[in-house]
Order: sequence, then structure tokens, then C-alpha cells
Amino acid sequence: MSIENIKEKIRDVKDFPQKGIIFRDLTTVFKDKDCLHALSEELTKLYKEKGITKVVGIESRGFIMGPIIANNLGAGFVTLRKPGKLPAETWSESYEKEYGTDTIEIHKDALNSEDIIVLHDDLLATGGTMLAAYKLVKRFNPKKVYVNFIVELEFLKGRDVFPPEVEIEALIKY
Repeated sequence: MSIENIKEKIRDVKDFPQKGIIFRDLTTVFKDKDCLHALSEELTKLYKEKGITKVVGIESRGFIMGPIIANNLGAGFVTLRKPGKLPAETWSESYEKEYGTDTIEIHKDALNSEDIIVLHDDLLATGGTMLAAYKLVKRFNPKKVYVNFIVELEFLKGRDVFPPEVEIEALIKY
């Protein structure tokens, strides 16, 4: 199955979560076993030779492919969650997104300076969520951080919010 076949399975939902937004719904991709398998293979292929030790997924859709990628790479999986969801000491980062302000948190003992990390989420729009995630992960001074998405909405220029040295990969672009 090709990336184009997967792209064809993405459902567009108009006016969600608010009027004027076209939401790229990946649930139609995840429920298709062939699409899920192909995504797993393609995302794993990107990082197979990079020495990844941890995959960090952002709540909630980053929790779908993140653990699959981690498993395929023989790496651990770390969650970035909304406030109050993690039971131990956390660091937090607030950020602006398309429709308001939000905050994400990570356990203070989730990563270390020896880690090589893939930060994963389903979709890059304006970049606010992933930039906050990137800032949180950088607090651990890891060896390397890669940033990964399934879909990128290029017209929103989310890549532009990241420092130039950040390696960003997206399988599907609109």
C-alpha cells in the first residue's frame, strides 16, 4: 500500500472543531488494517538506523502510532499528557494553538541525556503543540531529537516555528 493510498483514506470533516476548519480525520486510516500496517512500516523505516532509544507521543493521537513505532524500533515509549494526568513529578509547557491555549506535561524522570528521541504526533498544523513538546524534551539534554508526523498541513507553515536544526518528517502533505 502506498502513501497515496493511505492519503485517500483520510476523511475530511468540515467545520470541526469550529467553523472554517477542515479536520483531517485519521481514524479512518487507523481502522484499516492494511493502512495501519503500511503506516507502521513507513514510520519505522524513517528511523530504523538512527539508534532511537525512546519514542515520545503527544496526547492523544500520538499514542496510537507512537507505541507501534517504539516497539518496531526496540525503543521505549513515553507519554506527553494534559495537566493532571501523570502521577509523578512533571515539567509542563504551555502553548498557543489554532483554537486557544493548552499545556502538556512530561514526567521529570521520563528521559535522560543518553536518549535519542523521536517526538511523534499525528498532524502538524501551526506547530504549537509539537514546539512545546520539543521544548520539554530538550530539558533532558538528549543526544538527538527527531520530530515526526503522519500528516503535515504545509499551508499553515508549522515547520517555521522550529529551530533550523530540527529534523522534521511527515509522510503525507497537504
